[in-house]
Amino acid sequence: MSSLTVSLIVFACVFGGALLGILLHASLPQHHLAADSKDIVKLGMGLVGTMAALVLGLLVASAKGSYDAQSAELTQMAANIALLDRGLALYGPEAKEERALLRGAVVRILDQMWSKDGASSAPTAAPSGGEILYEKIQALSPKNDTQRSLQGQALSIAMDLGKTRWLMFAQAISSVSMPLLVVLVLWLAAIFISFGLFAPFNGTVVATLFVSALSVSGAIFLILEMYTPYAGVIQLSSAPLRAALAHLGQ
Repeated sequence: MSSLTVSLIVFACVFGGALLGILLHASLPQHHLAADSKDIVKLGMGLVGTMAALVLGLLVASAKGSYDAQSAELTQMAANIALLDRGLALYGPEAKEERALLRGAVVRILDQMWSKDGASSAPTAAPSGGEILYEKIQALSPKNDTQRSLQGQALSIAMDLGKTRWLMFAQAISSVSMPLLVVLVLWLAAIFISFGLFAPFNGTVVATLFVSALSVSGAIFLILEMYTPYAGVIQLSSAPLRAALAHLGQ
């Protein structure tokens, strides 16, 4: 399911819980709504609210960590691409074909992950010419110690690019823990039921509960979006790769 669909389900569960609490308020006997009962409900929901806040904070920290890690990997890949191109340029005109292959691979990555029509997709396991580039660099015949050193460095950088590519692919298919999310939504629904249970039924109360439920579902939406940084609302910028592409071949 998409992030928007999940967040709408969360909103329905949470706000529905608040409305259920209001209905229970009207149907329960009066002694169930006495001050002593209200205090016990407040204590119980205070404990549940604390646990929900801890879990929500854990999800936010995990999602932000995943997003920052993929952003750093993208920047590192762009830097390695530029460094590999400069190393091949220093190698000499014999590496002209390898530099062209590198540029073509970067263009394919940009077209795949940030297409011109605005659609984006996660990195795939396809090497995008990486294996061919590695073989071409390995097939170079250095004529002196400088070229041998540059060839070794180029092979090392090409290997690092392959590792980063596979790491990006592996992280792109990770997602939020669904059992943890389900438990969190159940806790939030219980909290909102308690809100409605002791609240009078009027427009101000319903509007407040609506905005609160919308805020909670919005937080879940942002968490899910940060787990998919190559699509959706919170996208990683293609600027590092485009900047590297602009310097390739110079």
